[in-house]
Amino acid sequence: MNKYPGKICISIATASVAEALATATAVQDRADLLEIRLDSLDAPEIAPFLSQLSTPVLFTCRPAWEGGFFQGTEDQRLHLLSQAIEAGAPYIDLELNTDEEARTKILSKAHETSTKVIISWHDFKTTPSSQGLASILQKQYRSGADIGKIVTMANSPHDMLRVFDLYPLAAEMGFPLCAFSMGNKGVISRLTALELGGYMTYGAPEPGKQAAPGQLSIDQMRTILEIFHADD
Repeated sequence: MNKYPGKICISIATASVAEALATATAVQDRADLLEIRLDSLDAPEIAPFLSQLSTPVLFTCRPAWEGGFFQGTEDQRLHLLSQAIEAGAPYIDLELNTDEEARTKILSKAHETSTKVIISWHDFKTTPSSQGLASILQKQYRSGADIGKIVTMANSPHDMLRVFDLYPLAAEMGFPLCAFSMGNKGVISRLTALELGGYMTYGAPEPGKQAAPGQLSIDQMRTILEIFHADD
């Protein structure tokens, strides 16, 4: 059992299914979840990850308009997420800025199954005001999401503090939340998020294979968190 609170999700972004499976297999015993970035795959598939991995899988298909790599149509992107739900995926990630009607359909479909939906929002350049962040959180909560995810770019340490202020708000709502900051100035927030009650945080399978700026590797994260909780 982990001594640290929350979960560590390892993001895997490779061009081939075979490489993604090999990477996932190598780290799954040290991770709580595995995020498979379908938008990074040249030929996205769902079934191999569900049949060959024992650790719960989160499928993400990030569009270019939210910092991802998917080059197909929006219908094709959402179809992949629908396939993941139909196949019994434990989790999918769906952007808050997805067309509202399409987003509602995906959520409704997932709620008929055991698939949990993370409604996510990312800003790769800056961190909004406290009021702006709170508004995003409210929209995620009202969307019917199982979990919210808010990730911003930290251009100063104070940016992280505004993100951290979301945790008491989410706790009052009873809404599971992943919220932290990207970039070098936001690295510590990926660990602090768990200490503040975050549902989970995200890391890389190993150094040099980050899917987002500022990700620590699974070994780095576990080492630091185990030091934090050595006396627990």
